Amino acid sequence: MKSKPVLASDDARRIAAAAEAEALRHHWAVTIAVVDDGGHLLWLQRLDGAVPISAEIAPAKARTAALGRRESKVYEDLINQGRVSFLSAPMLHGMLEGGVPILVDGQCIGAVGVSGVKSSEDAQIARAGIAALGG
Repeated sequence: MKSKPVLASDDARRIAAAAEAEALRHHWAVTIAVVDDGGHLLWLQRLDGAVPISAEIAPAKARTAALGRRESKVYEDLINQGRVSFLSAPMLHGMLEGGVPILVDGQCIGAVGVSGVKSSEDAQIARAGIAALGG
């Protein structure tokens, strides 16, 4: 039997707090989602002023990154390069930049998804959150 690290509630809170700090530093109104390795929601935070749809998009981006074990931007790029068949991929609805997997010792233990500003800025916020884990 193999063992692997898992996200704890404290980890999700720490990730969300660091992501929130990054967003607030830039005055960005976003929604932040943290999911486990199966794409199940552990944390959802919609900052003041974030548009309602961002509360649907952020978890979708996170789920896509967790299940795919790669940044959601990879799927967006494939689709934009003409591989539109990815639009029919089951269970993947957030194929836009802004979902970033959380990797520990080569294992995906979850992901962070952010929605509300430019996609590259969403990803910046997600990475800032993940950096709070210190690994």
